[in-house]
Amino acid sequence: MGIISPKKGSAASKAIITFLLISLSPLLIIVILLYFLREAILYLAIWLTEMQQFTVFVYSESPIWKDHIEGEILPHIQDRAIILNWSERRNWKNSLAVLAFRYFGGYRNFNPMALVFRPFHLVKTYRFFEAFKKFKHGSSTEVEAIKKELFQILGI
Repeated sequence: MGIISPKKGSAASKAIITFLLISLSPLLIIVILLYFLREAILYLAIWLTEMQQFTVFVYSESPIWKDHIEGEILPHIQDRAIILNWSERRNWKNSLAVLAFRYFGGYRNFNPMALVFRPFHLVKTYRFFEAFKKFKHGSSTEVEAIKKELFQILGI
């Protein structure tokens, strides 16, 4: 009649999936290699152009953290970090700092944050977002702990 039995349908589905996996695997391997090559090139660019420590600090003008960051963090790191204001991102020019932030910052909890690159080490990321949510409700413990660790690695 035109009805396909479950066994024939599942065998056909398995054959199609197997065929697609085999035929698309070279493309998938190339995409994965390009992803890691992009990361390697970005690390090399940072390590070779910034022979010392390279730090990017990103924040915004959120009322939750703006005053604290501008009063307690930026004065200590402004000579040691490239400061990017997320609220002004439309004015950002492409630079190594912006590329590093866009690649290593991720898509969640990226504001406020610090990225610290040391020669021939992987990036160290300090994400303040969750800590500032607790700060908003009166607990400054996590913000202070992250800030202390950041200041320590920056030698402040």
